Amino acid sequence: MSLLTLKSLSLTLGAPLFEGLDLTLNPGDRLGLVAANGRGKSSLMRLIAEGGAPTSGEIATARGLKVALLEQQVPGALLGQSVRTAACARLDPEMVDYESWRAEIALDDLGVSEELRDRPLGALSGGWQRLVLLAGLAVTEPDLLLLDEPTNHLDLARIGQLQDWLAALPARCGIIVTSHDRAFLDAATNRTLFLRPGGSRDFALPYSQARAALDEADAADARQFAGEMKRARQLRQQAAKLKNVGVNSGSDLLTVKSKQLRERAEKLEEAARPAHAEQSAGRIRLDSSDTHARALVSFEAADVVAPGGRVLYRMPKMWIAPGDRVVLLGPNGAGKSRLIEAVRAACRGNAGPIRTAATLKAGEMGQGLDQLDGFCSPMEAVTQLSSGGDARARAALAGAGIGIDLQTRPLDALSGGQRARLVLLMLRLTKPTLFLLDEPTNHLDIEGQEALQGELLSQGAACLLVSHDRAFVRAVATRVWSIEAGRLVERDDPEPVLERLMAG
Repeated sequence: MSLLTLKSLSLTLGAPLFEGLDLTLNPGDRLGLVAANGRGKSSLMRLIAEGGAPTSGEIATARGLKVALLEQQVPGALLGQSVRTAACARLDPEMVDYESWRAEIALDDLGVSEELRDRPLGALSGGWQRLVLLAGLAVTEPDLLLLDEPTNHLDLARIGQLQDWLAALPARCGIIVTSHDRAFLDAATNRTLFLRPGGSRDFALPYSQARAALDEADAADARQFAGEMKRARQLRQQAAKLKNVGVNSGSDLLTVKSKQLRERAEKLEEAARPAHAEQSAGRIRLDSSDTHARALVSFEAADVVAPGGRVLYRMPKMWIAPGDRVVLLGPNGAGKSRLIEAVRAACRGNAGPIRTAATLKAGEMGQGLDQLDGFCSPMEAVTQLSSGGDARARAALAGAGIGIDLQTRPLDALSGGQRARLVLLMLRLTKPTLFLLDEPTNHLDIEGQEALQGELLSQGAACLLVSHDRAFVRAVATRVWSIEAGRLVERDDPEPVLERLMAG
């Protein structure tokens, strides 16, 4: 008995998001829902959870199916409530006194400590808020769990805990999860649906294997389309020759045959479907400047301290050379961002144990995208960095996925992904010799993550970066610095460090 069946489902919200979508979800299926930002993933989740009306098609569920949806945003009504109360929010009010133990167990399973449980939910970090909301879903014992970007704001330890929690759910529980974390999708899913405006594809494989199968299927579609178009051209050429011969010879039979060939060509052309071409959310390109410095940044042995003066860890004598892509790993709160801040301060001339080359030009991307602070609009941000005039600035913004309707609007009109692409465009315009990237993939979809890592590799750019994205770390790192037991140490291989951090 299937949990969920989608039949010829279509949804249009201003523009078509998807159409003709067929899907059957069975008990135990763990489905990864993959698409670029703004392509209908969250809308599909809400349709399933809330029983909304699609543009066409139908949604059928098993009788009595209990569905629980984790949305990306925390409901405002829960922010002022204690963690315990928020975790019980989905229980029948009359049953809270008798069933609140379920919430306590769920909070235990997700690693939410006792000391956090009487605090207001709004006082917790975004990562802890996600885990509390997950605990609130668990108390309802759902048959189908819908998770919209569950790894947002989670560090590696919490992602590991989430993976373990999902693996421990009852085997009959179905899951649909959206995520831009490729390693998480590989670990947590056994099916993948690539959501497209038309011709969505479903594979009984986790993400990486499904992506390879998708590429093969798209390539086969492209070959088939090319073959059908070639056949149609040949038929038209034959029809033209027969028509000329028929006219010159006065043969009605050849004229009729020519018409039949043209009609066959037209039918082939009408039936042929081009291979899917993913509509880009905007190009990501980086430019870096050359430097002859042997070391871009030199670190003397020193302590890295918190704003209040507490020592976070001891840093040995180290350096970053041109072409080094240094990934800084450690648990949340260990002080990774503090080191990036210290390098940033050294680039601005602050004296201290960090020295920078005279030719160093740093380009920064912070977790909060604070490089946008002080700018009123995307157009203002770009024109202050470029001397090419308004026309070139507009073209650059459009290429980065920021349409003309948004270019002079306030920055808060942009989505998180568009803001991230704007910061990356600003980085490109500054042509740095060193990129300082603090969680650069936070707001990027998979297409954007792959584009960014491709640019870092092709540019041979030097960078110091912090990331919880395992796939991104594995792809770009040439050096790994790890914060361990109050010291910063260099490791040859990121895998043991990632495994230790995932284990908490």
